[in-house]
Amino acid sequence: MNDGKRTPWIVGVSGASGTPYAAAVLRGLLAAGESVDLIVSRASRLTLLDETGISFRDAHWREDLAAWLARGADGKPDTFGADLTDVRYWPAGDLGAGPSSGSYPAKGMLVVPASTAAVAGVALGLSKDLLQRVASVTLKERRPLVVAVRETPLNGQTLRHMVALDEAGAVVLPASPAFYAGATHIQDLVDFVAGRVLDAAKVPHRLYRRWEGELGAALRSD
Repeated sequence: MNDGKRTPWIVGVSGASGTPYAAAVLRGLLAAGESVDLIVSRASRLTLLDETGISFRDAHWREDLAAWLARGADGKPDTFGADLTDVRYWPAGDLGAGPSSGSYPAKGMLVVPASTAAVAGVALGLSKDLLQRVASVTLKERRPLVVAVRETPLNGQTLRHMVALDEAGAVVLPASPAFYAGATHIQDLVDFVAGRVLDAAKVPHRLYRRWEGELGAALRSD
């Protein structure tokens, strides 16, 4: 939570399919009262346009982000609301942005969804764009880094990159929805993955029903 000194979570959105996951994570962070710094890669803009019809523009990022976060995973607009007051946006090509330095205060970084290209770039320390640079900074500063990989099947090279990230201290979190929480809608499956990302960041949320050791509890619930 904010305590007067802004210390945001940095959310990086790469070009993998799965922009509803990113939207759910962003809504969850904001609902928990967290500050957010957002980086949207160039490739992810194409994915966002394809999956939602929304064009994400640097000059109109707040307007476009509001439309994106309001959209449900089923494509319906105006499903959700979010207060964007404490969101700051950094263009992916701005390698001189605040978060590119370890001296910039941040709680950590969530890369969601993470493409195999983003996984490789971070694992190899390439820093090809701001997203990869900030992930590298997050690792070197020993801050939490959660990488929500969205790809299937996975080849050996990507698996080795994922192991390298794990060994460097990142949480590698495949975007794998579960069904024990009683999902009845596509949004439930999206929220489960988003909730697990927030769990890894230790951010409180109510995005999914937690397992309590009772078989069939979700089916018997209202």
